[in-house]
Amino acid sequence: MSTPESTAESPTTPAMQSVAWFHCFAGIAGDMALGSLLDAGADLDEVLNLLHRIPLDGWGLEVEEVLRGGMACTRALVTVTGTSAPSDDVGRTHARIAELVNLARLPERVTDRTLSIFDQLARAEGRVHRTDPSAVHFHEVGGHDAIIDVVGTAAALEVLGVDAVASSPVAVGTGTVRTDHGILPNPSPAVVRLLHGIPTYGRATTVELTTPTGAAILAALCEDFGPMPPMQIGATGFGAGAAELDELPNCAQVVVGLSTDPGSIGDGQPVMVLETNVDDATGEQLAHAVTRLMEAGAHDAWITPIVMKKGRPAHTLHALCDRDQTAPLREIIRLTTGTFGVRTLSGVRWPVPRGFAGVEVGGHHLTVKVGPERVKAEFDDVADVADRTGLGVHEVSSRAEEAWRRGQETPAEQREGGTR
Repeated sequence: MSTPESTAESPTTPAMQSVAWFHCFAGIAGDMALGSLLDAGADLDEVLNLLHRIPLDGWGLEVEEVLRGGMACTRALVTVTGTSAPSDDVGRTHARIAELVNLARLPERVTDRTLSIFDQLARAEGRVHRTDPSAVHFHEVGGHDAIIDVVGTAAALEVLGVDAVASSPVAVGTGTVRTDHGILPNPSPAVVRLLHGIPTYGRATTVELTTPTGAAILAALCEDFGPMPPMQIGATGFGAGAAELDELPNCAQVVVGLSTDPGSIGDGQPVMVLETNVDDATGEQLAHAVTRLMEAGAHDAWITPIVMKKGRPAHTLHALCDRDQTAPLREIIRLTTGTFGVRTLSGVRWPVPRGFAGVEVGGHHLTVKVGPERVKAEFDDVADVADRTGLGVHEVSSRAEEAWRRGQETPAEQREGGTR
């Protein structure tokens, strides 16, 4: 299949941004993401050239054309042929994987995307198992196949020249799945953690439709979730899952194209604001409503004190969400507050790109959120370290943010004592 053609730009023509939109109607896994991008035209030799920079022995990548539900797809299958360090394969740590990626000297965007995906995995696994993210031992997601799937996906996006990534709401299965941790619910706890805030829905199948690796790819890379954004479609591809399903094709679709729409990714994200005024809800009810809205996928939810007619004190409950979440969130507002009506306002938001990084304060790991012009320590981690060390939360935050800044210095800057 062909890739989007480049478009010449003039001083009066807005920049054309390349967008990849994943359609996760049957969920998504690492091999499905990689397969879909190869199917959409990412050159296999170029992807392999980048993958071979990783100092990791004993793997191969087989790419084959298959059918899923009668639909033509590409299957990306990582094979393990033996390794010079077999003990390093099982339970490989987050720190070890980050070391391998940094040693590979990949293009900057490939490195950043890969590290962001594994950081999402480490944070999710750390929360699920109450383990410091830096000490998390990956099992299924630490083996050769997951590493190749993740780096391969980031490499394929780079080969296709993709600037921004988006996704549809994500399908998950039900029942239970067997993992290295034993029998777990489907979707697994790590997948649920990774999909927090992402539009998600269930299908009546016991197959693990969305894996931790697939969920982490979306959580780390996607700037928008919802219907396909306005674009000039240049290519599409389907990545096959491992097995056939009776009820639908077991594959993930990617659509790649160019977008200049002012309401699309890169310039603004269309959103809805749901609101209701209530004067007979308790503080506990309102707090519960905010919690339920956030759990159901709202981008944000908050409460504003107001004065209604006849001087009655009251509150307005607000929820910011994607357009396709309007109906389910409106129902949550009705059920949690007992309101007789909900109104909507349409708008556009411009979220600032952000990522996450790990630092240490007093020998304890913290996560910091990093934006273009600032860094901020995650408060839950700050409070935990403050309790363990006896330091104040402001001091822990300050040390964590300074630790990140120091980590960004070059060796020369460190010798001179300067900061970036």
